[in-house]
Amino acid sequence: MPRGAQAPPVREPAVSWQVRGIEAAFRRLARLRGAPALHPRGLMCAGEVEVPDGGGYWCVPWLDGPGRFTATVRLSRAAGLPRRLPDALGLAVRVDRADGPGRALDLLLTSSGRGRLGRHLPRPRADALGGPYSSLLPYRVGGRSCALAAFPRRSGRAPVHGDPASLVRALAAGPLVFDLCAGEAGRSWRPFAVLTVRSALPAGPEESAGFDIYEHDARGFTPGPALAAVRRAAYRGSRAGRR
Repeated sequence: MPRGAQAPPVREPAVSWQVRGIEAAFRRLARLRGAPALHPRGLMCAGEVEVPDGGGYWCVPWLDGPGRFTATVRLSRAAGLPRRLPDALGLAVRVDRADGPGRALDLLLTSSGRGRLGRHLPRPRADALGGPYSSLLPYRVGGRSCALAAFPRRSGRAPVHGDPASLVRALAAGPLVFDLCAGEAGRSWRPFAVLTVRSALPAGPEESAGFDIYEHDARGFTPGPALAAVRRAAYRGSRAGRR
């Protein structure tokens, strides 16, 4: 390069602009709604997660021995459509002390199918107990690439709409129980814990615990790399918009 000549400006990769755009879009949407950008209205609940003796199968500290953990759960509708219309339903779970004192684990699951392809695709649903919820994207579980899922135990219950009022009435009739499972590509689901949602918490429908699967993971139990930058940007934007 000739003396005195200026170096050409360095262009940032296109993905960085896309990520910034996603963060800005989620920030604006959260600010307009005064609530999370997605799943703006939901019901915060108290519950627990019970882990049976895994016998060392998972090679994950919080799953390889029997344990019981308190949990905070939020059930919600992604777009906030009227309750009788199908919507992508959300099941957010915070497992307290899963990775030791002060180390919670967050799980974010969306209504989905259950097969090899369906477990990776959101499926709008009107009934909160009408089918499984999935992480959609894989996790790393003890070195395995696995999708996560929650299968509701119906036990003869009538359909439950996913809006807060309907969920409160359903909980008054008894707890909602979900089998938490992990499934490797091409393999069937394997249970690893049971989630019991017991009662509604005194929180407004727009309130959220700030669930973030990247801020709250556990040893040997972490989100996979797929779309990580995009999802982190969406979480940042949604939190910033609410503030």
